[in-house]
Amino acid sequence: MTLAYVLWLLLATTIFLGGATASRAYVSNSHIGVLVLALGLYMVGNIIMVKLMRDGGLGLAISLSAIVQLVLVNIIAFAVFGERLSLTQAAGVMLGIAAMGLMLLPTSGKA
Repeated sequence: MTLAYVLWLLLATTIFLGGATASRAYVSNSHIGVLVLALGLYMVGNIIMVKLMRDGGLGLAISLSAIVQLVLVNIIAFAVFGERLSLTQAAGVMLGIAAMGLMLLPTSGKA
């Protein structure tokens, strides 16, 4: 993975986190403007993901983005919205972190 790829991935992830946070805020307050914001952020994030899929492949782009979002969305859910995971759910998050570590190991494959 190149530095540019990682930066695009971080940008997409940040945008998706904004969309997820706005979606959760919409659930709490039902303001249509917050829903429109969430949908707009998801749209921009998906456009960036197309570039990442072209550069690194579908599997790597989607997997890395999903796992990074899994971890960071849980942090936002805990810190901002006071949500908690069960022991089984927390184990799933930990397995996701382990999976990301394995994906980041150097290989001879594309990307």
